[in-house]
Amino acid sequence: MHKVGVVPFDIRGDRIAILFVTSQTRGRWILPKGSQKKGETHEVSAKREALEESGVEGDLFLDFPMTVPITKQGSSGVIKTPVTYYPLLISKQLEEWTDKDKRQRHWSLLTDTDKVTDRADFLNLI
Repeated sequence: MHKVGVVPFDIRGDRIAILFVTSQTRGRWILPKGSQKKGETHEVSAKREALEESGVEGDLFLDFPMTVPITKQGSSGVIKTPVTYYPLLISKQLEEWTDKDKRQRHWSLLTDTDKVTDRADFLNLI
């Protein structure tokens, strides 16, 4: 199944900050993503996942999709799932959101993202 996600970012002066959230299972810093529901466009899915998982809204850059394989350890071995990420320029960060009790948020300057995650798929993506 194909997944869709966002690279939530904000421009702070001459710097770019990326918003990470914790995964539900292992508490690792990840980018918001999820399954595309039947009948949803990538735009609708990406915005829904951003709102549910990180409590943010903004402008999605549909002209700049980035598809990467995300690997997960499944019961039958390693599973690779394609995820298409879209940059999302955040315009609103909510105090209350769907996954607030399940996830934490963390802002990182683009230049410091390697201190937040060592996952090559994310580092290459951003």
